[in-house]
Amino acid sequence: MAADPRDPPFGSVWAFFALTFALSWGLVGLFLVAPGPVEALFGPVRAAHPLFILGVYSPAIAAFILVLRHGGWRGLRGFLARLLLWRAPIGWYLLLLLGLPAVSLLGAAIGGNLTREALAQPPLGTLLALVGFMLILGPIEEFGWRGYALPLLQRRMAPVWAGLLVGVIWGLWHLPAFYLGGTPQSDWAFLPFLIGIIAVSVILTAFFNAARGSILVAVLFHWQLNMPMWPDAQPWDMYLFAALALAVTWAKRDAMFSREGAATRIMQH
Repeated sequence: MAADPRDPPFGSVWAFFALTFALSWGLVGLFLVAPGPVEALFGPVRAAHPLFILGVYSPAIAAFILVLRHGGWRGLRGFLARLLLWRAPIGWYLLLLLGLPAVSLLGAAIGGNLTREALAQPPLGTLLALVGFMLILGPIEEFGWRGYALPLLQRRMAPVWAGLLVGVIWGLWHLPAFYLGGTPQSDWAFLPFLIGIIAVSVILTAFFNAARGSILVAVLFHWQLNMPMWPDAQPWDMYLFAALALAVTWAKRDAMFSREGAATRIMQH
């Protein structure tokens, strides 16, 4: 990928993390310190709550602010051009299309709730609406986590370490959602989730680099993780993702432990 001379410097990754947490945790603070007025204005906490959505978008907002700060509108065009990158070995797309659902289904089977989850599916029209909503919710985070933070960290670290660090920060960033009723995370245990999200970050790092820094594959991967037709398999799917991350790291060890070939650019011409 050709470098833009105004590509953001490595040090801006810390500004990205600071902005992301300030925006999202600041919004969560409103729920905690003034729940009555916030609920009166916007309704109870839920995945479609406007302030919750704004908090979810905070990594993307931070990334766009910093890209514009360092590269201007030309830089933003170069950043968004990474949505057009998609070429990667077919095995990665098989993992995306078949492997991720298999993890959810197997996790639900281990947990003994596969049948119950299957019977609880909403009507087709509602399900399709949820699928569309999930595309514009969690996956938007990827403009920040993989779009901005990961390439910068890979300038100084091998992909496996950069993926682990992004995973830890990504997981901790979700922590307030575990204390807000009405969010999906409020029904989950945090530690298995943290283990799983770090593992997912490592797997996605390998796919991201195989696709030359594609934001598109990160968005599609995140969307598949949140796909509403797959069962809630917590916590077993998280442990399965950890095992899968170990397998991917071993299989791609030459690339995962070397900065050579890692995607490090924020913008492309």
